[in-house]
Amino acid sequence: MGRRQFTPEFKTRIVLELLREEKPLGELAAEHEISPNQLRNWKKEFLENATRVFSESKQEKELRAKEKAMDEERRELMAKVGQLTIEVDWLKKNLQKCLDKLSVAKQAELLGVNRTSFYYTPVEPDGERETVIKNRIDFWHTRMPYLGVRKIRIQLQERDGLPVGRKLIRRYMDEMGIYAVYPKPNLSKPNKQHRIYPYLLRNLDINHANQVWAIDITYIRMGRGHMYLTAIIDWYSRYIIGWELSDTLDTAPVLAAVKDAIRQYGNPEIINSDQGSQFSSDDYTSYLKTEGIRQSMDGKARWVDNVVIERWFRSLKTERIYNKRIHDTKST
Repeated sequence: MGRRQFTPEFKTRIVLELLREEKPLGELAAEHEISPNQLRNWKKEFLENATRVFSESKQEKELRAKEKAMDEERRELMAKVGQLTIEVDWLKKNLQKCLDKLSVAKQAELLGVNRTSFYYTPVEPDGERETVIKNRIDFWHTRMPYLGVRKIRIQLQERDGLPVGRKLIRRYMDEMGIYAVYPKPNLSKPNKQHRIYPYLLRNLDINHANQVWAIDITYIRMGRGHMYLTAIIDWYSRYIIGWELSDTLDTAPVLAAVKDAIRQYGNPEIINSDQGSQFSSDDYTSYLKTEGIRQSMDGKARWVDNVVIERWFRSLKTERIYNKRIHDTKST
């Protein structure tokens, strides 16, 4: 016969019955068939551990200590906030009086700034003037793509009556992606975090349609404002197979143009572009991979790698868009 096992609940009930002293220890032990010594041990163990019921656990003590520390920190922060509020209120009331007594030179010295900054009045950006200047830059660059910043400035000042500094012209040309020698409105800026794909067209024998497509974006000035034209040309046939107009420079119009061209003409083997962020975005590159199209990119600052679409953009602007406007204006 195996040794009897007693549950904690049973031991507790028997010990409590013993503590009530209604029956002697021996009688209670005999009644439950327990050794008297065993019952004494249960009583001793129960009494030794009884104090734990009324004492805090280690976790409770740590929690109470943290709460106390947080309360103390909260009181200190509130005291600091109150002090800072008083100081700020005092400064608001008295700072101007103090500054009025100091020279501009002394104020600049105390603040550690150049004295001229006290006299600087920021100029609010003039969106309409910016559009006019950019449109004229695009106009002169389209007519004479060899003009650099200095000569474009001369045209703006002497021919258009627009007094503009070289720094502003250079900034606008950078924003538009315009470079001397060739009218390349490089509107797609590269993203350094995106993957750059190799140029696949070097020494490639392009001998049939749908072998290589070229895609790019150009700046089109309008009567008021401007638009961005995304165009796709078949390298072999020189036929424009897709295009999209948008007032924003993002991936959506690029994808729309590609998907529309694929719906009409099927998938090309290769699509070539510059290193712009629109053409290296996850949405664009994932779509080409899904369609099984190889992606090619121009070398950095090498407009000649995508020369077919560049030449078409120039012809479009000089022969169809801007030249037509001139004739329309004369006829009216």
